[in-house]
Amino acid sequence: MDEEISIPVPLPCDSDGFLRRECPSCEGQFKWLITDDDSSAIPPDQYFCPLCGVAADTNSWFTREQLEFMQSYAAPQIERMIQEAVGDAFGRIDAIEFKTARSLEIDSDTVDALVEPDDMLIAEPPCHPSEPVKVPEERMGVLFCLLCGGLYEV
Repeated sequence: MDEEISIPVPLPCDSDGFLRRECPSCEGQFKWLITDDDSSAIPPDQYFCPLCGVAADTNSWFTREQLEFMQSYAAPQIERMIQEAVGDAFGRIDAIEFKTARSLEIDSDTVDALVEPDDMLIAEPPCHPSEPVKVPEERMGVLFCLLCGGLYEV
């Protein structure tokens, strides 16, 4: 089975449209702006932490809470897909009786949704003003640009 399975998981933004992120290096939390901009720009291969300046792959910035939520949200759907695939593969063989386990009747809707508070202050890098971040108030000062890693002060 070489198919890639995609399960969309809703992660909340704050009222300004910023999504909480966590640096895989310093473990500091900040937020970056989520836009529906469908421009032809090539997405970056990495982002820089605005707090410590260390770069990491674009999929490395989830918080622990987001990862736990994604696993809890997707697990019942994945289990259901597996059960359906096994049922399709073996359910029609006369010598095999196939029953779906009741534990798999859990619905992703029963997982408590994450809530994103309106915290942190907006900082806009002069080099990429269209890529603002939010950082904790106590971390305002010297920051690094999310896209290029350039230093700036707020």
